[in-house]
Amino acid sequence: MSIFSRMSDIVNSNINSLLDKAEDPEKMVKLIIQEMEETLVEVRTTSARAIADKKELQRRADWLSSEANEWARKVEVSIRKGRDDLAKAALQEQNRTNEATSSVEDEIELLTGTMSKLGHDISALQEKIKDAKLRQNAIVLRGKAAQSRLGVKQQLHSSSLDDAMLRFEAYEQKMDRLEGQIESYDLGQRTLSDEIQDLEGDEELEEQLAAIKAEISDSSDKKDKIISNNNQ
Repeated sequence: MSIFSRMSDIVNSNINSLLDKAEDPEKMVKLIIQEMEETLVEVRTTSARAIADKKELQRRADWLSSEANEWARKVEVSIRKGRDDLAKAALQEQNRTNEATSSVEDEIELLTGTMSKLGHDISALQEKIKDAKLRQNAIVLRGKAAQSRLGVKQQLHSSSLDDAMLRFEAYEQKMDRLEGQIESYDLGQRTLSDEIQDLEGDEELEEQLAAIKAEISDSSDKKDKIISNNNQ
């Protein structure tokens, strides 16, 4: 693949599309940047050679133009001296020199167009490199975050975590049974505090019962008085 073809492929490529297809975006973006930077070095070297070639062609074009002018002068001198044979020969040389000059100028024009396109591609490639480098850090951070999340997800779904939770639940159940055994020893045993509390409960019941009896007695006395007054 020529350098110009490779340059065109890189410049016209869509970085997002390349990254979407990549299994390892972090590695892919590093390769993209490396490829771009290597291509940029090669293109700049090619551009430097093209500039040197253009200068050489321009010097040749200037020399040929000067030669053509010199042959034109010799044509005029030969004509003034009456040497048409020399004038004809000088005119042939002038024509050949003009043709060579035209050919060199065509090469210069073609090379100028190539250099212009090359300069445009270099600018586009520099923008691509800049864009890729700006995204590189973000992609690296996203990759590390994704790997961390993946590790957590794998741990959450691993059998070892399930086994640990089962062991934890079994230990809780063991503690429940142990505490139940401890509490069972207290069943049926009454402390001094329990007996005093029962006495206090009995006193409250006696007081409530006495109050109810008093109400009933008062109510009966009132009824008896009413009946006695009515009989009188």
